[in-house]
Amino acid sequence: MQTTKRQPTKYQPRGVTLLFEDKDIIVIEKPGGLLTMGTERDKTRTAHTILNEYVRKGDPRSRNRVYIVHRLDRETSGVLIFAKSEAAKNYLQEHWQETEKHYLTIVYGSISPKTGTISSYLTENRAFTVYSTPDQSAGKLSQTEYTVLKEAKGFSLLDIHLLTGRKHQIRVHLSEKGHPVVGDKKYGKGNDSYGTLALHAWSLSFTHPHNGKRLTFETAIPEFFTRLVGKIEAPTP
Repeated sequence: MQTTKRQPTKYQPRGVTLLFEDKDIIVIEKPGGLLTMGTERDKTRTAHTILNEYVRKGDPRSRNRVYIVHRLDRETSGVLIFAKSEAAKNYLQEHWQETEKHYLTIVYGSISPKTGTISSYLTENRAFTVYSTPDQSAGKLSQTEYTVLKEAKGFSLLDIHLLTGRKHQIRVHLSEKGHPVVGDKKYGKGNDSYGTLALHAWSLSFTHPHNGKRLTFETAIPEFFTRLVGKIEAPTP
């Protein structure tokens, strides 16, 4: 397995951090607050549009483009992969179940047990709110594996191993367990005063679509996390 650090380049996309690029893929670190892609309701600047501009290198007539492989919520920061061809995108999506996805998050309170898997069927209502339903035919099976790494100041730092990738899955599962993610205005405490969501996609391992090598990308722990719980030892994914 190859662990890859940030790849320096003369020409950087504005608004995201470029971690790796070759002829098949681009891997970035997305900041919190930036959409992965536009929606019918929101056409603001996105990671997708930033990278399309980047691969066109200022030439609006260029046919170069990037393809969306997966998404992170707007408020979630961390590792995000884009493909540079439809073939690469299809390969990555077809093998997505083999992708190892680890997140760091900080939640309120002390979770028991200290390791476990939260499993439920998730669905979404007309207000775009995701929730668990007992009706298996109405929801999609969603599984979130967690390990408590540290407890401090009334918070718990968790390593999340995402077994399925449903919309808002981590946030909903932890909120329904009684330990909402810090800074979560949608599923968290109504009086949450933190303006930053403490959810970060810190490690991603996948098979390269062309050469078959296993690649792992890891990012630094956000400064917001250390402000909340103090010094953090990076876990091993």
